[in-house]
Amino acid sequence: MLLVLCVDLDDDLGRKTGLDTPVVGRDAVEDAAVSLATADPEDSDVNVLFEGVHLHDRLDADERVEVAAVTGVESGGVAANREVGREVDEILAGLQTSDPVRAIVVTDGAQDESVVPVIRSRVTIDGVRRVVVRQAQDLESMYYTIKQVLNDPETRGTLLVPLGVLLLIYPLTVLANAVGLPGTVLGLASAVLGLYVLFRGLGLEDAVDSAVDRARNVLYTGRVTIITYVVAAALLAIGGMQGVTHLQTVRDAAPDPDAATIVAALLFGAVRWFAAAGLTSSLGQITDEYLAGRFKWRYLNAPFYVLAITAVLHALSAYVLGYVTLPLLALVLTAGTILSVVSTLAFAVVESRRNPAQG
Repeated sequence: MLLVLCVDLDDDLGRKTGLDTPVVGRDAVEDAAVSLATADPEDSDVNVLFEGVHLHDRLDADERVEVAAVTGVESGGVAANREVGREVDEILAGLQTSDPVRAIVVTDGAQDESVVPVIRSRVTIDGVRRVVVRQAQDLESMYYTIKQVLNDPETRGTLLVPLGVLLLIYPLTVLANAVGLPGTVLGLASAVLGLYVLFRGLGLEDAVDSAVDRARNVLYTGRVTIITYVVAAALLAIGGMQGVTHLQTVRDAAPDPDAATIVAALLFGAVRWFAAAGLTSSLGQITDEYLAGRFKWRYLNAPFYVLAITAVLHALSAYVLGYVTLPLLALVLTAGTILSVVSTLAFAVVESRRNPAQG
């Protein structure tokens, strides 16, 4: 058995004529077409309904044919597809036949054809017949395609943002010429467009969104680390500059230092500032863990480890530069090792006594 399905995805038939759908039967569909043509002669769904009747009459001589009209909802989208699927199920349940049912889908353009997969999941489709006015064969398809592009956030952002930047270049250049900055705005606009293309091409939007969310959470939850990390970053920058300054001092004293001396000079000038950055960030992290109720005594090892490592690196760089003797270096290395071991043992003992079940 062949079922001719006339599809009206946005429910023009129901809204403009008040008819209940689905409409099943040749005479009923023809009456519905006349009612819709009377209500709105310019509606393209009128052609769909009459084409369904035409196909019924042409194919009825060869096999048993039924024609029906199904509609969606005015808003379209998923809700309209679901409504069409429900009406197709209702039609199939009401057909009195033991033969396999096949369908021909009749539409007026690409928008209505988006429901074809829904119909195919319920009945075998032999073909899709698109009915359009000959003078405007591709008008609705073009309109629907443009509408879909503008409604899709990803496509809209990919196409319209670069287009908007390009359209702004000319008026901004004219404005720049008026104030005596002919090349500045053009260069900035080109740079913005280039950065956007790289950003989209490398797929960095998810990473940036995640970073922004984390930063927002840190601000809203009042974490101390947001301050300590900023201070630590400043201390690291100062340490780097101090390392370069000390290297220049060493080069003034010895114009051609070897690689070990260069590394030692950079380290000697920067290590104290790096240590301050490590202490600041670790203390901020410990504070946040305590306020969040996740504090563990072994977290207090971090500042002592920073101090021990700083003492060792400072002594090593000073020894390479000739500022300290070998016995003093050995003393500092031993003291740093003892400090780290003692702090580890001490806080492990305290934690085991405070939490005997975990010890």
